[in-house]
This record gives sequence, structure tokens and C-alpha cells, in this order.
Amino acid sequence: QGLSDLPQLQFPLFVAFVLVYTTIVLSNLVIFVSVICCSHLHTPMYMFLCNLSVLDISYTSTILPKLLVMLFTQCKTISFVECMIQVYFFMFFVCTEVLVLSAMAYDRYIAICFPLSYFHFMSPNHCTTLIVAVWIIGLIEPLLHTVFICNSTYCSSHHIDHFFCDVSPLMKLSCSYTLIIEIWTYILGFLIGICMFTFIVISYVFIISAILNIKSAGGRHKAFSTCASHMTCVIIFYGTMFCLYIKPTSMYSPRQDKFYALLYVILIPLLNPLIYTLKNKDFKQ
Repeated sequence: QGLSDLPQLQFPLFVAFVLVYTTIVLSNLVIFVSVICCSHLHTPMYMFLCNLSVLDISYTSTILPKLLVMLFTQCKTISFVECMIQVYFFMFFVCTEVLVLSAMAYDRYIAICFPLSYFHFMSPNHCTTLIVAVWIIGLIEPLLHTVFICNSTYCSSHHIDHFFCDVSPLMKLSCSYTLIIEIWTYILGFLIGICMFTFIVISYVFIISAILNIKSAGGRHKAFSTCASHMTCVIIFYGTMFCLYIKPTSMYSPRQDKFYALLYVILIPLLNPLIYTLKNKDFKQ
């Protein structure tokens, strides 16, 4: 059903989203190309940032192109297969981004708490293994969820009150027994969301403790500045994700979910390049 039924809003929204999507793709592409091409950026932190940029482009691209077609043509239909593909790939990229943010927290933890052992723990082989594992886990994690959703029966309506195929609006349309899907959603949310968030929080407790033990103010500022960008991204990412998914289906509100989903799909990939590059001397160079 899209974002709005008002005809006069369709073209302005189309223009706005074209500009936003172009900015997201180009800004994240600049980070990706820069990290690949500049040898002085071939460090674990920038390799993780490179993967984050790919993910930001990817999960935005699962949603915005279809939304742009809907706004431009006024054709608000999607096939069942396309809908299930969108559900799977959106969950795949989001799960993988959660894991990449956790890997980045681990990288900062090792860099600040064990600086002398950093190149042992984060050697090129270890870093590559970690990145490959993150993508494989992200690829496998949503499979069962998507199978459950795919096998549900949708008999009440075929009108999805959203601007993309997401779990909550699909479950509102299902006349099947959805408790199993809800339980599996919470299991996924716990394993991927809560556990990784807890891991990041614990990592930063140790990181902040180590920073406070640095005697010089300059040293503390330098150590904290290497973590500030990641902390900002984590807060924005998890803030919107918890608003979207950590709640029962009975509390589903189409208006609120569209707003949070829009923040999730647009704000995070738009801000990540700015947060990570504006005050980064290595990247500016």
C-alpha cells in the first residue's frame, strides 16, 4: 500500500527517494572503492567498514528500487515470490550487519585493551575468516524464518499495509497459526540482536575502562575518537531495530512501523559514511 495514498505526494516522494538512494549508493561506493584501492586503508577496521558499506547498499537496494517503481508507476503490486525474496534478503543483510557491527566492536576491544597483541589477534587470516563467517551465518540465519512465512496461508487480505514485504505486516494478513513464527522471531532476535548487542556493550565497558586508565588527556582523546563513530552507528542501528522488531505482533502499528522502517532503510546507510569519514584523517588522505 506504500507510504501514502495522496496522488499529489507521489512525485515529490519519488524525487526525494531518488536523491536519497543515489546519495546512499555513491557515498558507500566511495568508501568501498577507497578501501580497496588505497593500501594504507588495508587494516581490519577499514575492511570491516568496507563490508558495512556493501551491506548498507545491499539492504537499501532490496527495498528502495521497488518503492521508486511504485511511486513512479502507481502500480503497487508485488508477486508472492518477489515478496518472499525481499523478506529473505532484507533479513539476510540486516543479520549480517548486526554481526559486522559486533566484529567491529571486537576489533576496537582488541586494539585498545590489547594493543601489543593486536596484529596477532587481528591478522589478515583471522580477519578474513571472521568476515567470511559473518556472511555465512547471515546467509543461513533467515532461511527457516523465510520458510515459515512462505508456508503460511494468506486468506484475509492481499493488501500489505507497508512499503515493502516485512514480517509484521505479513503476519497480520496470515490466517495460519503464527505463534511458531513469533517464537522463532524472538529466538532470532535474541540470538542475533540481544546477544550481539550485549556483546558490544560488554566490549565497550572494557574499552571505556581501559581508556580511563590512560594517563594523558591526548591519549584518552585519541583512543576514544577511534570508537566514537562505531558507538554512534550502533546506537542508531539498534535504536531503530528494537523499535521495529522487539515487540509482540499485537502491538503492530502500521504508521509507526513505516516511520521506523523508513529511518532504518534510509537514515542508517545515509549517516554511516558521514559518521565514519568526516573526522577520519586516514580516509581524508
